Amino acid sequence: MYLPNKFKYESLKRVEVDGKRKYATPDGEKLPSVTTVLSATTPKEKLEKLNEWRNRVGHKKAQEITTEAASRGTRMHKWLEDYVKTGKIGAPGTNPYSIQSHKMAENIIYQGLVKCNEFWGTEVPLYFPKIYAGTTDLVGIHDGNEAIMDFKQTNKLKKREWIDDYFLQLVAYSLAHNEVHGTKIQKGVIFMCSADNIYQEFILEGSEFLEYESKWFSRLEEFYSKLL
Repeated sequence: MYLPNKFKYESLKRVEVDGKRKYATPDGEKLPSVTTVLSATTPKEKLEKLNEWRNRVGHKKAQEITTEAASRGTRMHKWLEDYVKTGKIGAPGTNPYSIQSHKMAENIIYQGLVKCNEFWGTEVPLYFPKIYAGTTDLVGIHDGNEAIMDFKQTNKLKKREWIDDYFLQLVAYSLAHNEVHGTKIQKGVIFMCSADNIYQEFILEGSEFLEYESKWFSRLEEFYSKLL
């Protein structure tokens, strides 16, 4: 069930401040995005592994892989957004890339979104006053609990320990939603499908959710300390 009027989600305008992209919020602030905070505080060892991969496959090939994945993810997100709003998913047409992303979206719908009782919004703009802002893919009820949910595509299957940043995003958006809209969200869900159409689902809740809250606050502290 799609309930777009349950909360008043005010749009956030993207602006450039001193050469950096930020979100202009309804209270007049210009805030960094969640992804900006995470990117600026990426652990050194993770950056080293990323550079090793680029050097191994070649920078041109790495860029091709990244671009293709982003394009596939954009298409998949559009199919899923349409489904959340209408309860239907249209035909993909004959474009092979569209067909691939359509199959991925169907996998997420029939294995993941069927567990959702309500959808409150898709591509939802959120902000924590004076601190950060961003957009989450989905907000609603998952298996009876209010939750922040994100759609992810992947080139290969992921292990739980590889997706720290995804969990940090879920926590960041949950905290922002709770602060502005008075909810008590403490659950996040990642709906993921690989390029070869294998579905994965990751749920963050309970003590693990609280653990990632602490990690997110630490990343925020690190981000703002670098600006001083």
